[in-house]
Amino acid sequence: MRKLFVYLKEYRKESVLGPLFKLLEATLELIVPLVVAAIIDRGVGGGDKGYAVRMCLVLVALGFVGMLFSVTAQFFAAKAAVGFVTKLRSALFRHIQGFSYRTLDDAGVSTLITRMTSDMNQVQTGVNLTLRLLLRSPFVVFGAMIMAFTVDVRAALWFAVVIPILAAVVFAVMLTCIPLYRKVQSLLDRVLGGTRETLGGVRVLRAFGKEDEEIGSFAQKNDALTAMQKYVGRISALLNPVTYVILNLAVLGLIYTGGVRVQAGLLTQGAVVALYNYMSQILVELIKLANLILTVTKSVASGKRIRSVLDLPEAEGAVQALPAGDSAYRVEFRDAGLRYNDTGDPALQGVSLCVRAGETVGVIGGTGSGKTTLVNLIPRFYEATQGQVFVDGKDVRAYDPAALRARIGVVPQKAVLFAGTIRDNLLWGCPDASDEALLAAVRTAQAGDVLEAKGGLDGQIEAFGRNLSGGQRQRLTVARALVRRPDILILDDSASALDFATDAALRRALRELDYRPTVFIVSQRTSSIRFADSIVTLDEGRVAGVGTHDALLETCSVYREIYDSQFRKEARA
Repeated sequence: MRKLFVYLKEYRKESVLGPLFKLLEATLELIVPLVVAAIIDRGVGGGDKGYAVRMCLVLVALGFVGMLFSVTAQFFAAKAAVGFVTKLRSALFRHIQGFSYRTLDDAGVSTLITRMTSDMNQVQTGVNLTLRLLLRSPFVVFGAMIMAFTVDVRAALWFAVVIPILAAVVFAVMLTCIPLYRKVQSLLDRVLGGTRETLGGVRVLRAFGKEDEEIGSFAQKNDALTAMQKYVGRISALLNPVTYVILNLAVLGLIYTGGVRVQAGLLTQGAVVALYNYMSQILVELIKLANLILTVTKSVASGKRIRSVLDLPEAEGAVQALPAGDSAYRVEFRDAGLRYNDTGDPALQGVSLCVRAGETVGVIGGTGSGKTTLVNLIPRFYEATQGQVFVDGKDVRAYDPAALRARIGVVPQKAVLFAGTIRDNLLWGCPDASDEALLAAVRTAQAGDVLEAKGGLDGQIEAFGRNLSGGQRQRLTVARALVRRPDILILDDSASALDFATDAALRRALRELDYRPTVFIVSQRTSSIRFADSIVTLDEGRVAGVGTHDALLETCSVYREIYDSQFRKEARA
């Protein structure tokens, strides 16, 4: 948690004033039993009604001033807690945005969502209560004990006995609950992850009639979470009854001792009432402290989970002093490969390929052959774990990632658009692009009909492009990539939803671009890449063949098999 508190620095004043006003309130609260004792002994017992009235007014004044102190403390504590979590959430979001694809894969989206929401709320509650009660409750407990000793030493010995016992109970419950709350949060991650996966694939589930199975799977995860929460709840629930029993036994002992001493003339009735009030204050504050400790326990567990995300490394920046490649090539792979984790098989290995500026390269292969992995190495979404990848003769690791990706237009497999206008989405490619540039990119992407249907560049798009067809989404994502006029354009299976005529028109328009980008077309269709300058055929992470369409039909069995599966040999003849 210490690492997180750097985000509390701007709220030092509030972090001091909040507890300070709570201590002032607590000080007034410690005076109240003495005032009550004076009313009983002198006002009631001595028959001085005027004194009793004056002291009652003093009680009202103490209550009013204490309320002002309490409200002020609440204000400063809330301001510090909310501000702290706001900055922490922003820092966490910025940090997540800097993750490499590998780190995002390892962390998991559902886990990151839990950290940004549930864990943040728990930390905010913990900080708020800590600023209000962490100093106040111990101050009242020990202050009440000291005040009790000023009233009567022998009767106050009950305070010295009961407080260590209560402290032992509180800390025992706390130490037991801390690891259990971590398990609760982990099980919550599983429930959230399963829910996100189920809701994201709800159409597929219904198509295959798997609703009952998913309901059962969710119920199993939810029951595990519920069982753990009940277990922790049963342990934490012991806190209040146990402390009540101990304190009420102490109250009985205090009243008995006080009664004996009053009967002996060693103690006044008002003093006994004052001691009882101090014991009641201790009871209330220890219950508050116990609940605070449970809340802080949860907050610490959540804080550690947030810190674990902040400790994850961001994508590496530019690396100096790397061997150079051949500057005659726009993109060059030298024995490049990638292993997604340390134990799995390589997703890609031994790829050597040279591509000149303006060339079009097709990438094809079976499912899981490494097509997307190959093109993801160019913008350094993943770093090659074997060999090197060069852009214009410079290792991609030697580039600043932002500068490298500014030269590359990427159209991913999944066409993702964001809520807003068509213009808003296209400007992701280049924030300063004019409307003419946007319209030119739309025409090249064969998306003119989409603009007409939606009312132009200001047409509204729902989140994830839900109000568009699959082909419309793909064409707009192609246009978004073209807006920046990239040196390298990567189309990762981005025409799968297009009909053959639109696909052909798109490829023709790309060849006619005046700035002649180097184009990588990843596709399952041989028709989409047959006219490429060269075609890379992948098989189980290795290059099975490189060449033109006609050459590969003669020399590469993998490519020939893919082609024959799409176009019968009779058609080829």
